[in-house]
This record gives sequence, structure tokens and C-alpha cells, in this order.
Amino acid sequence: MKACLCKVPGKPSDLVIEVLPDPKPAEGEVLVRVKACALNFFDMLIIQGKYQYKPEMPFSPGAEFAGVVEAIGEGVSEFAPGDRVMGYIRWGAARELVIATEDDLVRLPDGISFEDAAGLTVTYGTTLHAFRDRAKLTSGETVAVLGASGGVGQAAVEIALLMGARVIACASSEEKLEFARRLGAQETLDYSELPLKETLKAMTNGEGVNVVYDPVGGDLSEQALRATAWEGRYLVVGFAAGDIPKIPLNIVMLKGCDVQGVFWGEAVIRDPEGHRENMMQLLDWVADGTLKPHVHAVYPLEEIATALTEIAERKVQGKVILTP
Repeated sequence: MKACLCKVPGKPSDLVIEVLPDPKPAEGEVLVRVKACALNFFDMLIIQGKYQYKPEMPFSPGAEFAGVVEAIGEGVSEFAPGDRVMGYIRWGAARELVIATEDDLVRLPDGISFEDAAGLTVTYGTTLHAFRDRAKLTSGETVAVLGASGGVGQAAVEIALLMGARVIACASSEEKLEFARRLGAQETLDYSELPLKETLKAMTNGEGVNVVYDPVGGDLSEQALRATAWEGRYLVVGFAAGDIPKIPLNIVMLKGCDVQGVFWGEAVIRDPEGHRENMMQLLDWVADGTLKPHVHAVYPLEEIATALTEIAERKVQGKVILTP
């Protein structure tokens, strides 16, 4: 099989494509032929050795994928060869064949493409977990989404709308905000031109937003927290800006608000049934057409360096997909 390998910490251009022996599933394992693999911002961090997970080298990047079951190990009862599946394995999906467990996989309905399914698990799964399991978002509440044109930002705009929220999409350029408007965001805010805290306050008649969805971090985080409403919820999703902010706790006290961590990767392990329920909800939305994942671009496996560079340079609107 072909596989993309990270052999030393470094840049996307340091990745190599090699031919490896086909793996065989052991007891309890499922061998999946990958039809599509999605990339995320954290793939840039993991190949640099800067992510919270530091796999032993060499390894393949790529955490989420969709494909067809090739073979099963002894004791596997949920899946059979020929089944269409989607899955999440932290890293290792940027190759033609992957080994997964039954808990890693969700059955994929026939009407949903591999490219759409490959990009659902991490960004949409993270976001549904954030809004439904953590923030307990209810219809009619106001959500501010930072980095609204990126992978998780796009998902946040779409899912908040599906849950009945008023969405204020926040991003750093008019081009990115136009993309968010096409996704359905009712209002937009360019934080490269306007102060985030004061503008969000003004847009909510001084009340503040009920939920902040923040995958950006950096200098924007404290401003966004100060713009929350009484008993608002501030969702810590990631740090795409690179800097991990230090938040004054007096803001939390004075607003009676909650700062909620969204560590979806750990939540999947601790609550696999809850994860499966969220995935089924996402697939139902895609199947009935109410959720339409946006694929920014599809690259062959050999062009993974180009794809990751696009992500690193913030040129991506939606998901980046590889086809091994």
C-alpha cells in the first residue's frame, strides 16, 4: 500500500510517500481501504512535534477517513467486508489501508459520498459535542463564532443554525465573512477592522452573546470572553493563532459565565456511545440535505504537502480532502 510518512519533525515538504506491506487485522481489528482522508490544522502541529499527541515516528498524519471494510479480525461483529464506513484514529489515515477498532468506526449510508463523510468526524463532531454536550445550546440563543471560515468555524456556523441559534460569524477579512454568509450566518464581524468586544456588545444591545465558539485563541480570547452575556458559555476549542491566552478569572466571576473546555478527542474515548449518537445525528442531517459539508479542495495523496501548506497559510474555506 502507499502511505504518507512523517519520519522527522518538520515541514509538509519533509513528508514522503512510500510503499509499505499491506497490514492485516488482528483480533478485534478492522482493515479499511481508505477512499478519502481529511486534513485538519492539527495535522500541521503533529508533523512538527507540537501537538498534544506525539506519535512514534515514522507515522502517517490524517485522523479522519471514509472507506470500505477490506477485512476483519476475529471477534469483530459490528462490521463485515464491503461495508461503507467513516472513522477517526487520531493519526495514521493518510494511506491506502488503515487498521481501526469497531469503536473507531461508524457505518456510512449509501447516499453520502466518501469525500463528504471523511470531513465530518473531527470538525463537525467537535462542534456538535461543543454545542450539544458542553454548552447545552438552545434555540434562540446568540452564538459568536471566531475563525468562522475555517474547518471548525464553518461547522460551528452551520450546526448553530441547525440548532436554532442566531449566528454572528467573526473572521479577519471580507472574503472570509462572505463565505460565512453563504453558509447562512445572519450577521458578520471583521475583527481585523473592528474591536471584537465592543462590536459584539453593540450587536446584542449591550447584553453580550450567550455562547462564544473560539478555535482561534491569542489576543481575541479575552475580548470574546468580555463580550459574553450573563451566564454565558465560552467554548475553548483550539489555538489556531498559536498563542495560548491567559484569562483573568475576575471576568468569569463578574459575568457568572462558564469557560468550558472542548477536548473532543478525549470525549470520544470516554463516551463512545455519545460520540456515535452525535455522528448519527450529523449523518441524518447530511442525508436529508439540511447539512451540506463544504469541501475546499480534493488532492491526491502525493500532494499532501500542498494541501497542508494551504491550511497553514489560512487559505482554506471548509475541508481539505486527500484521495489515496
